[in-house]
Amino acid sequence: MKTVGFIDYYLDNFHSNNYPKWIKEASDGEIEAKYAWAKIDSPSGMTTEKWCEKNNIKHIDSIEELVEISDYIIVLAPDNPEVHEELCQIPLRSGKRIYVDKSFAPNREIAKRLFNIAEENNTPMFTSSALRFSDELKEINKDNIDFIMSAGPGEADSYLIHQAEPIVSLMGYESKRIMSIGTKITPSWVIEFCDGRKATMSLFGWDCPFSLKINKEQRQLIDIDITTEYFIRFVENMVDFFRTGQVKVDKKETLAVMSICQKARECIDNTGVWYELD
Repeated sequence: MKTVGFIDYYLDNFHSNNYPKWIKEASDGEIEAKYAWAKIDSPSGMTTEKWCEKNNIKHIDSIEELVEISDYIIVLAPDNPEVHEELCQIPLRSGKRIYVDKSFAPNREIAKRLFNIAEENNTPMFTSSALRFSDELKEINKDNIDFIMSAGPGEADSYLIHQAEPIVSLMGYESKRIMSIGTKITPSWVIEFCDGRKATMSLFGWDCPFSLKINKEQRQLIDIDITTEYFIRFVENMVDFFRTGQVKVDKKETLAVMSICQKARECIDNTGVWYELD
C-alpha cells in the first residue's frame, strides 16, 4: 500500500473530509490517506487532532516529517490559495508526486514561482478544477470551437476557476484579454483569445448548475449541463497521476487559468474595459 499525506491550512473542509474515501475507492485500496498536518485548527471548532482521530489518520507535527514519510502528497487549502506558496515550499522540493488543490495560486506570478520550484527539483506536480475531468467535457471534440457561453454558481473568489478551467481546456491557453460585462448581482466576463475566438463566464448564484453552450465554426451547437460525478472522475485522474507520474494538466493551461481568474477579480467593478492577460 502507498500512502498520501495531507498538508492543509485547516482540516475539516469538504475536500479533506471526502478525499480519503474517494482515494481509497479509486485505487482499490492500494493508496490511502494516512498522514495529515494543518497550520491552524478549523474555524468549525474541530481541532486538527480531533479530525485526525475521527478519520483514522495520523497527525504529523511538521511538514518536513510528513513529506519524508508519505509516498505522495496533497496540498489542500482549497479556499485559501494565498497560503499555497508557503505550504508548497517543502513538498515541491521533495521530488515526490504532488497534487495542489484548486485554486492553485492567487495570481499568475505566484503560480509561476511554484512551477519553477517544482521543475528545478524534478517534482511532478499538477493542479486543476475537478470540472476539467467531467464526462461531459471529455466527450467534446475541441476542433473548430468558435464561442463558449459558460454559467455556474458561487462567488468569483472560489468558484470562477470552475468556469475558467473548462474553457481553457477546450479552447487552449492563448487567451488575450478579458472584460467585465456583468452586474453586482450577476458578475459576468468575456474572454478574447489571440485568434479572435471568445468565451463568456457568468455567476448566476448558488442554484445555477454548471453549464456550457458551445458553438462551432459550422454553427454546430453543443449544449451541456455538467452533472456527472466530476469529483470522482477527478480523483480517478489524481490516483493515476500518483501511480504513473503522468501529469494531467499542461502548465501553460494552468497559468492561463490563473491569469484569467486574477484579472477577472481585478476588473469585476470596472465594466466595459479590456484587461490584458499575460
